[in-house]
Amino acid sequence: MRLIVYFVYSDVISEEWSRAKEIKTKLGVLLQKPENGIDLIIPYPEKTEKKPEKPQKPTPEEAAQWRESLDRVLNNSYGLAAFRSFLQSEFSDENIEFWVTCEDFKKTKNPVKMAAKAKKIYEDFIQSEGPREVNIDHFTKDVTLRNLVDLSPNTFDLAQKRIFALMEKDSFGRFLRSEQYQELLVN
Repeated sequence: MRLIVYFVYSDVISEEWSRAKEIKTKLGVLLQKPENGIDLIIPYPEKTEKKPEKPQKPTPEEAAQWRESLDRVLNNSYGLAAFRSFLQSEFSDENIEFWVTCEDFKKTKNPVKMAAKAKKIYEDFIQSEGPREVNIDHFTKDVTLRNLVDLSPNTFDLAQKRIFALMEKDSFGRFLRSEQYQELLVN
């Protein structure tokens, strides 16, 4: 009896060990130091010298157009700020933060910065038990992990689309019914 239990237990440990080694190998690219020997840790989003202008408050007509789609909200600087503020008030802003961070990642051209940002995004939002882990399925996590091996601006596209769909289905409707949004329609 002990022998059978040992072999079954041994197989489980072996599978977990293989999976851990596979993940470590895939993330190895991100853990390597650049050729010049300097280890850069670059926060996201990239800092700019100019202080961003405060978003212009929309007219009630402009705000009413936001009902058409979440895209309209996110593509308007005031709409994005209002949606983000709404989600923060619900203590559920990790989805919009992930979406915004992915948008910033797509604009990154420097490969060293891209690798550092990808590592930070993965650790913060995708990795299990990450500090701001978003709610995505295992398939999406696995695809994203595989994409980290060969970085491109599209590395996080699948995960970003899943989070967008989640916000569209859930948070967006609550935002449109919120007092915060309703005030924009009358003022």
